[in-house]
Amino acid sequence: MEVEPPEPPAVDNESIDGRRRPGYNDPLPDLVTQENEGAFRAPPPEAFPTDQLPIPDRWRLIESLGLVTEKWWDPYNQNTYKGDRPINRDKVPWLPIKGDDWFFVANAISDTVVEARTFPIPVGVQTTQDPDRLDVFGDPASLVLSQTFITGFALLKGNTAYKPPDVEYRATLAFNVNYVDVPERRVLFVEPTKPTHRLDHFVGVQELFFDYHIRNTSDRYDFDSFRIGIQPFQADFRGFLFQDQQLGLRFFGTRDNNRFQYNVAAFWRLEKDTNSGLNAVTQTPRDDFLFIANAYRQDFLIPALTSQITLAYNRNREADDVEIDDNGFPVRPALLGTLRGREYDVLYVGYNADGRIGRINLTASAYGAFGEDRNSFFTDRPADIRAFFAAAEASYDRDWMRFRLSGAYASGDGDPYDDVETGYDAVFENPIFAGADTSYWIRQTIPFAGGGRAISVNGRNGILNSLRSSKEQGQSNFNNPGLILAGAGADFDLTPEFRLSANANHLWFENTATIEALRNEGSIPKDIGWDLSAAAIWRPKATQNIVLRLSGAALLSGDGFDDLFDRLGDSGTYYSLLANVVLTY
Repeated sequence: MEVEPPEPPAVDNESIDGRRRPGYNDPLPDLVTQENEGAFRAPPPEAFPTDQLPIPDRWRLIESLGLVTEKWWDPYNQNTYKGDRPINRDKVPWLPIKGDDWFFVANAISDTVVEARTFPIPVGVQTTQDPDRLDVFGDPASLVLSQTFITGFALLKGNTAYKPPDVEYRATLAFNVNYVDVPERRVLFVEPTKPTHRLDHFVGVQELFFDYHIRNTSDRYDFDSFRIGIQPFQADFRGFLFQDQQLGLRFFGTRDNNRFQYNVAAFWRLEKDTNSGLNAVTQTPRDDFLFIANAYRQDFLIPALTSQITLAYNRNREADDVEIDDNGFPVRPALLGTLRGREYDVLYVGYNADGRIGRINLTASAYGAFGEDRNSFFTDRPADIRAFFAAAEASYDRDWMRFRLSGAYASGDGDPYDDVETGYDAVFENPIFAGADTSYWIRQTIPFAGGGRAISVNGRNGILNSLRSSKEQGQSNFNNPGLILAGAGADFDLTPEFRLSANANHLWFENTATIEALRNEGSIPKDIGWDLSAAAIWRPKATQNIVLRLSGAALLSGDGFDDLFDRLGDSGTYYSLLANVVLTY
């Protein structure tokens, strides 16, 4: 008896765990028609594998599916005004643009500062507010209120998800209004008839540049570009030498999958507004030029460490300038020594590193300054410049905690009357280091009363004891006492939104010969004192759009500081209390 074989099992053409039967293709889905004016034309079907669906406009896909509805004021989701989608040219026919790959970016920042502080305030003998005051220094308390609004706009061409823009136009304006109240006259204004408080405002142009993408040099979008106009530039990782927004021409680019980066730039320094520090573009630029070149290499000298070499040449020709600031105080030439104008040529040679060595995060900088001061204010003779600077900050991360050690050295001038100036000074420092502007010494400007007129020991937002009339409007000074700093700090991220930080720095003058000569004193100790600070930062949305900071700092003065700024009834302690709110769109 012959038995008929059973029927073979049905063929399963369904995919299992992402697999399919060889030689079988699923039926194509029904035709999808997408109406989306202003979108890119859909690529031809041959551009896609047979199991994928062409999407003509990836920027508007989310909204087309109903997942997101764009709102112009929403900074978190897809938004044309922050460059997430290209411009619809039909809605802005007045813009002189061609092509469908132009993007618009707008940003706005509100920066509010309330600061109560104490520092040594000189008494004007003929104008003191306190008739019983017999000392050289009066009441140290003062109050600062500052509000800055920043608005920026950029127009970019090119699909920038994976490569730099082909063209960029950018403009940023800043409006600042500030109020200061001090206890003594002739601190805010040179005229003794003016009050001890001041309300001022100013509008500055902080960015105004054109950026052009010259070429790509690899299939990984290494590139060469140039930028011309008022633009931001930072010479090193922490802003020790030059960190500013100045008028310049810059060539920059990358190689080797972005592992090598370079900058070659020339800057013509703009005048600054006296009280806000913003760029004063309506004034003639200074006769002060900076030419700079640097190169970065990742994983050099060791893996995970980025090394940078910097060469900078500062050419100053302001010997014939007489510049008076908005408050009536001379800033060029500085009122030190013989009071004659100065000009100089300085070459900075530096090495900088940023990265990690094992579990240790490390940032380090070293600079040498070499050149000539054409007219030293002590001797009225030319003097050679030979000065040195070094700084390092190491940190160790342990879960939600980071522990930091900081150290800095800036050479001081040991003999102000010889023909060599060895006090180190930068071009325009703005360091993020050793507590940054939470630190008392970095944030406060200490006037050098009794040794010069309208001169400060240090500058606001700086660590160097450079004896300049102003960091913004004055000249570099290589006849200074230098600095030694040793510090420790810690950051505690208690939650993703809340951080506590603390820092303790001990500061010294490196050499007091310059200030002894200016003060006509035989001996001034080097100890400046202890700088103690703490800060709390709260980001309620866990982003940088809303940042609230409350910080406090105190300077426990040492023997050198007391020698310079002793006053009747002084406790030897100065403080700074800061409240800061930053809102960003």
